[in-house]
Amino acid sequence: MAAAVVVARGAGARAATAATLRGGCGTAARGRPCVGPARPLCAAPGTAPDMKRYLWERYREAKRSTEELVPSIMSNLLNPDAIFSNNEMSLSDIEIYGFDYDYTLVFYSKHLHTLIFNAARDLLINEHRYPAEIRKYEYDPNFAIRGLHYDVQRAVLMKIDAFHYIQLGTVYRGLSVVPDEEVIEMYEGSHVPLEQMSDFYGKSSHGNTMKQFMDIFSLPEMTLLAIEADIEKYICYAEQTRAVLAKLADHGKKMFLITNSPSSFVDKGMSYIVGKDWRDLFDVVIVQAEKPNFFNDKRRPFRKMNEKGVLLWDKIHKLQKGQIYKQGNLYEFLKLTGWRGSRVLYFGDHIYSDLADLTLKHGWRTGAIIPELRSELKIMNTEQYIQTMTWLQTLTGLLEQMQVHRDAESQLVLQEWKKERKEMREMTKSFFNAQFGSLFRTDQNPTYFLRRLSRFADIYMASLSCLLNYDVSHTFYPRRTPLQHELPAWSERPPTFRTPLLQEAQAK
Repeated sequence: MAAAVVVARGAGARAATAATLRGGCGTAARGRPCVGPARPLCAAPGTAPDMKRYLWERYREAKRSTEELVPSIMSNLLNPDAIFSNNEMSLSDIEIYGFDYDYTLVFYSKHLHTLIFNAARDLLINEHRYPAEIRKYEYDPNFAIRGLHYDVQRAVLMKIDAFHYIQLGTVYRGLSVVPDEEVIEMYEGSHVPLEQMSDFYGKSSHGNTMKQFMDIFSLPEMTLLAIEADIEKYICYAEQTRAVLAKLADHGKKMFLITNSPSSFVDKGMSYIVGKDWRDLFDVVIVQAEKPNFFNDKRRPFRKMNEKGVLLWDKIHKLQKGQIYKQGNLYEFLKLTGWRGSRVLYFGDHIYSDLADLTLKHGWRTGAIIPELRSELKIMNTEQYIQTMTWLQTLTGLLEQMQVHRDAESQLVLQEWKKERKEMREMTKSFFNAQFGSLFRTDQNPTYFLRRLSRFADIYMASLSCLLNYDVSHTFYPRRTPLQHELPAWSERPPTFRTPLLQEAQAK
């Protein structure tokens, strides 16, 4: 998302930067004549140019242009409750809606993450003989972000971009950052070869050394969660979940639930956030599905569970509304329901185990639930962020344009600019997370996470409640952001369609 937004907003910044850089002093954008960049302003005929003065004048002019641009960007803030599109899709074509459970229909509080952390820590001490001293470590919800890679052999956690390059400064061993020099020595540079990356589902296997943490939390044993008495403490009540399901039901849409969580866990949570009659809203409910195996293994049959949670062993000939089924596989699911192709839209939070196989192998449309999106967009709507990013892009363009000047005086100025750029990049990272930055972007590239999100999700949003802002026949159009070899001039004009802006949403 950050990549899309920065590109969309950055088009205007690039246009202003280009207007500034096309002229020797940047005045061409205001209609006054100027000389080209090859000849400094203050170079009189027959005299040596004062390169230092010339470059700093260009710098100040670019700064002024940036400051003039910021107010127009501030008037077009993005709506954190919008749905964003990677692929054109019309909801009028969708007849069947499917959902994951955890972090799709239900969200959890930080107290649950603390509970999981403490349970895992105690397990290491009591069962695996880890030193009792690790009990002093408490869960820090602000340390890491989703989508990071963990090198199992070297015991380091890091952020990797879409091109398999490690973002230096984001490599941690324990809670300590690993110096860039050590990282470069370990990996003979900052690139991680394909054969060392995780497998298709983000796991470390078949000799791969990397594991990617794609889901918001992983529970090795659901029995750790005896939370019935404290459900208000662990589940974030979301009344809009019922509103979304009721809206779809009112429009005659079929709905199903496929989750890896057990029946009792799902029933307790859904009864709390939706109501005791939650099963009446779903045509099919499948628990302990063991995704992603559910989408690939044709051998596992469905088994029906009775009201007491006892597993029945009768052969399943039909998936009945109001019943709960365990395990099974997608091929049998398709055979029993006939729900195939692009009329099915499935929502989940795990890019690999929820969405990848569905879009690549089965032709379903997919929607990714990315809770972090809302908080990141709110940060990106702040004036400080907009000012910093706009100037950072302008300064980068200035560096690219002025690097043709190779004399010693010019190079000293350019080194100062590079230092400022490096400091600003570190600042933009800390806006989101002090250790790892944005979920969606490294310094300048999309993250590995965003690359997979763009490939496997037709649309993505912060929560299902975003659907309430759209008609059931709404068509989502992806932004046509300029490619590296395309001119950004078209984006200076008001677009025919765009994702909802905050100002527009508030007007409604």
